[in-house]
Amino acid sequence: MEYILPLADSRVTLATCGGKGVSLARLAAAGLPVPDGFHVTTAAYEQFVADNALRDDIATALDAVDSSRVATLEEASRHIRDRFSAGTIPAALAGAIVEAYSTLPGADPAVVVRSSATAEDLPDASFAGQQETYLDISGVDALLKATKNCWASLWTARAIGYRGRQGIAPERIALAVVVQVLVPAQAAGVLFTAHPLTGQRDRVMISAAWGLGETVVGGEVTPDTIIVKKQGTRVVTRETGDKALMTVRRDGGTRVEAVPESRRRARVLDDEAAAELTRLGLQIEALYGTPMDIEWARSDGHLAILQARPITALPEPTTTRPDAWRLPAGAYVAMRNNIVELMPDPLSPLFATLGLQAVNISLQRILGAFFGRHDVAPTPLIIVVNDYAYYNGSLSARQMARVMLGSAGILRRMFSGAVARWTEMGRPRYVATVNSWRSRPWRQLSEPEILSAVRELTEAAVDAYGTLVSGVIPGAWITEGLCTLVCNLVARSDVPARTFLMGFDSIPLRADKSLYDLAQWVREREALAAHVRRTPGPQLAGQLADSQPPDGVTPSDWHGWQSRFRAHLQRYGSMIYSLDFANPVPADHPAPLLETCKHYLRGGGVDPHARQRTSAETREAATWRLSRRLGRVRRELFHRTLAPAQRFAPLREDGLADIGLAYPLLREMLLELGRRLDDRGLIDRPDDIFWLEQDEVEIALRQRRHDRALKPMHDVVRRRRAAWRAAGRLSPPFTVVRVLGFESRARRRRGGRRDGDRLKGVACSPGRVTGPARVLRGPEDFGQLQPGDVLVASITTPAWTPLFAMASAIVTDVGGPLSHGSIVAREYGIPAVLGTGAATRRIRTGQTITVDGNTGVVVPAAASRDPFRSRT
Repeated sequence: MEYILPLADSRVTLATCGGKGVSLARLAAAGLPVPDGFHVTTAAYEQFVADNALRDDIATALDAVDSSRVATLEEASRHIRDRFSAGTIPAALAGAIVEAYSTLPGADPAVVVRSSATAEDLPDASFAGQQETYLDISGVDALLKATKNCWASLWTARAIGYRGRQGIAPERIALAVVVQVLVPAQAAGVLFTAHPLTGQRDRVMISAAWGLGETVVGGEVTPDTIIVKKQGTRVVTRETGDKALMTVRRDGGTRVEAVPESRRRARVLDDEAAAELTRLGLQIEALYGTPMDIEWARSDGHLAILQARPITALPEPTTTRPDAWRLPAGAYVAMRNNIVELMPDPLSPLFATLGLQAVNISLQRILGAFFGRHDVAPTPLIIVVNDYAYYNGSLSARQMARVMLGSAGILRRMFSGAVARWTEMGRPRYVATVNSWRSRPWRQLSEPEILSAVRELTEAAVDAYGTLVSGVIPGAWITEGLCTLVCNLVARSDVPARTFLMGFDSIPLRADKSLYDLAQWVREREALAAHVRRTPGPQLAGQLADSQPPDGVTPSDWHGWQSRFRAHLQRYGSMIYSLDFANPVPADHPAPLLETCKHYLRGGGVDPHARQRTSAETREAATWRLSRRLGRVRRELFHRTLAPAQRFAPLREDGLADIGLAYPLLREMLLELGRRLDDRGLIDRPDDIFWLEQDEVEIALRQRRHDRALKPMHDVVRRRRAAWRAAGRLSPPFTVVRVLGFESRARRRRGGRRDGDRLKGVACSPGRVTGPARVLRGPEDFGQLQPGDVLVASITTPAWTPLFAMASAIVTDVGGPLSHGSIVAREYGIPAVLGTGAATRRIRTGQTITVDGNTGVVVPAAASRDPFRSRT
């Protein structure tokens, strides 16, 4: 059994020496300036655990962990680490460590003792800072104690929680220790071989500070920041920080001291030293074949490499953002309203071509049916400006006259049979189209046939939306507005008008009740409940296809859980986040739903059955009280405006929830086409198809069908992703108008106003809450939401409803008192301020903000620092 291996030994593997050990061995073997040392392998850790009978203690402590509750993590960690501290290192193992230490130069040399876990520094996850490092350790006793402390640090609360969120099972991990000669650094820091913020691969970023570098890694000092161009290793920008603190060696250990005043604003590295360090970084990047995060130190003019790992979560390179909003030829006014509110983000290239084509065909057909002719609207009706969808309002004089003259007839047709048009025509026709395609063996079709099916399904979805927007949705707006007016001015209600429109059983609320009921079913099965509580949402989602139950869970409980959750997805998993079909639906990405289910399982949130029942009882009681108080004329007027408002309000929510019925299937179809392109090496993965335009997809599929030479699209996809990210940093104006050849821009008049740090929006649900902000761009971010966070988003659709159970308040860029977000927030009893115009750009995740749903004001505080935030 190998307890010790030399630093650059060829037998070093991830299993024997952990991620940090493998990296240091690779660097040392390549001849890079790595301090000398040795590995204490995972066999030593396993021997210590076995000799001290710790395995069962670890398992028992972890069984009680709920990763969402910090107290359970800390209790488990405290118990395990106490057992490690009380353990004894076997004599043979201690002797091997001491013998390896004696081979290092000098008497009792000062060393660094570093933890190296087998699930550490992997390409897809950074475990930076999860385990301990001990600096300036000298002498045999101190070395053995530090080694034992490193082993124990595998079980810090932070490390347990992080591995749980990453879905890494405890039995998969072990810990090695790397012992290296301490570099008595006068300066140290971190080097990234790609710009970690912009993603630029042609730039190197260096952070540098005085001392041993722990103040840089720990974020305790503002270091120098140097940007170096790789070609020519030339410094292009430099920011010299005010380096108030540094870590230094003192009295057989280290401590943080104040930097002498004369050095605080002095450069740590000159241009020549920065270039030398960059060249070492480029050697390491070439060795690994990927951008790297490198820790370095400098002593007496000599550089040393202390650690290197791949950069995780490196953004795609960004492109320059456009600074003008140019309307296409023929357009003179464009607005972000109506159907465009369901396209809040920059459009993917495939949706901007294939998708918008279907949208425009459908909308023109709907308008033609209402006006009785097909030339009353601009063509196209939805246009794209800087990758954002806009409603084209550029009517000609003749079209404007026809709209004015036909407006009375339009309103009459809009409200004549609006409910039946959706419930008896629009929705049944849409469902029939989806079911027809779902029942066919469409995977056996040719590529043109599948593309045709995608177009048909997209048009069917927009036709369904058109049926809603031509009756039910405006009906809901108008009737709720009239009801509110009558309640406030005529009936003089003693409760808010919204009280009369709450407590109805809409699809989003039925979906919430379904998750709650599932959580109650799980709670009755102890082993299953324990597994669901402690397993991260993404890992649980991956287990939905596993026929083999986890340890301790009976097959009947496991298969019952799977079938019930699949039934939930079948009924409620098609609610869309956006009309852009590049965005997954809950059926594709169920992890957020699982987190909400777990929230209910832990006893969080409010029973939605009870909440709805209370709202309905309050509504009925308020209606009865007000009716008794009013005279005949006012009572009749109240009921005449209340009845249609109560009919339209839940119907609108149901309709919006059903718009995505086709999306799971049409996304499957597009991903099938993506797989066919991926099989031929044209793209890197199937979902890259969303970054191609319609004609490119058609040409590539045609060439594939005829077995012609194909041109790979990898670079095109990368460039378009970068352009999309750049567009995502823009703040699109609500209106763009061209006057005399020049464009002018306008924000929404309501909301978006700023008074100092105050952000003004529309008060949509009452209450006042102060809490940490969580800015969510889309479903890919949903797993970040923690109970009690203030949810900040561009817009919320019915698919966002499960998050309302965990959020303490809602803030959006887009929306108003009649939008989905305000209705659901009122049902959940949480404050909401919508229509701020720029909340997602002015508020940062982690800020403590106050949301006042009574006045429509959001007040951000200074950004709070997360003490557990990893560098990478």
